[in-house]
Amino acid sequence: MPHSVFMHRSDSIYDDSPAVQYQFPKQYLDRAKQSAGDWIIYLEPRKVPASRGYFAVARVQQIIPDPKAPEMYLALIEPNTYLDFANPVPFNDVEGPIERGLLNDGGRLSGRTQSAVRPISDADFNRIVNRGLEDRAPLLPREGDLDQPAGLEESQAPFVFETQRDRVLQLTSRAVRDRVFRRIVLRAYDERCAVTGLKLINGGGRAEVNAAHIRPVEADGPDTVHNGLALSGTAHWMFDRGLISLGDDLQILISRQANDPDGVRTFINRSGYAAPPINLKDRPHPQFLAWHRENCFKQ
Repeated sequence: MPHSVFMHRSDSIYDDSPAVQYQFPKQYLDRAKQSAGDWIIYLEPRKVPASRGYFAVARVQQIIPDPKAPEMYLALIEPNTYLDFANPVPFNDVEGPIERGLLNDGGRLSGRTQSAVRPISDADFNRIVNRGLEDRAPLLPREGDLDQPAGLEESQAPFVFETQRDRVLQLTSRAVRDRVFRRIVLRAYDERCAVTGLKLINGGGRAEVNAAHIRPVEADGPDTVHNGLALSGTAHWMFDRGLISLGDDLQILISRQANDPDGVRTFINRSGYAAPPINLKDRPHPQFLAWHRENCFKQ
């Protein structure tokens, strides 16, 4: 099964949710079928302003007809496989297109460049993933997080996939995924706690803030910035235990079961709202916020 590139834009007219499903018309069915059970790379088109280029990796679980739209199909993404790149990879580098396979015999871009779904060679796939997951400027963990699972330090080296097994181990490694998730979330929030507004850097140069999943990994929450919040230790503890939550408008909700609600109000942002990420397109997705309110928040 070949790897594939799926083209996606945030303002897509299709019913896409990259961590969950990718909708496409029948004309791409034969190509998409080849991706079932294998890894794909998401690409934002170059014509999108400030395009992220290649921005994420995921594994397709299966291809099915869209039950809500005739002549449309869905690529269902395997839970817990979607991962935003720590470094979005531009379409071109100094040698030309990152996807070398897009060049024709004359060294020019072929018509496949415009295909929303297309196969990609192992060499091109590995090149893009290597650059996307490379930790160029590592964000140091908090002091209390230094006791990481064995192998994390080694995983921070450049990714080199010698076999398919190596590739799968790296892309599914919880240590690798946690490191990348921490980087994209803390960068999105400028290392500042969304609930308290505090940006604290300890004496070791480490940000005293965590990258929290809104919908936990154990509940099939994806490693995407839209499922993440930058939270200080106390805010993270309260969020995980349902003592605080967020409305779709990012209003901070305080549980009636909190033993000191007045104290909590002095702890959170004076506005009563969580600080949004620097780039508004990185805002938490309402789907994940609703899940937290319905499954974690103690009303």
